[in-house]
Amino acid sequence: MALVSCMLSVGVVAQQEGGAGSVWDGVFTEEQARRGEAAYLQECANCHGTALEGGDMTPPLVGGMFTSNWNDLSVGDLFERIRVTMPLDRPGRLSRQQNADVIAFVLEANSWPAGAMDLSRDLTVLKQIRIQASRPPGR
Repeated sequence: MALVSCMLSVGVVAQQEGGAGSVWDGVFTEEQARRGEAAYLQECANCHGTALEGGDMTPPLVGGMFTSNWNDLSVGDLFERIRVTMPLDRPGRLSRQQNADVIAFVLEANSWPAGAMDLSRDLTVLKQIRIQASRPPGR
């Protein structure tokens, strides 16, 4: 019984530290997605569109094309892509927190569920969260 209790405690701590396995595990909060929406509209919408639909030279950040392009990669991969290359006119302009908030907005826009904790800014934690286009069985 003590072993089960210990294992449950470790699981809760891992979840609280952002150790979730996929975007289906509620890895961001609704409040964080709202902050991300504000940052997105200010910094990203000019190229990616107000509805995340993409443009002539920019990919959409919502829908089948987005989820198939990022399927089975990590949220950390997406975070690093944004951090290093976006916004296109001034890469690296956004803070780590703004990047995490924008990703929360993108996740919400793609109908992945919100949870109780903000998405981490820690790349090690983000690398553990898989982007999965389809809901895994049992979730």
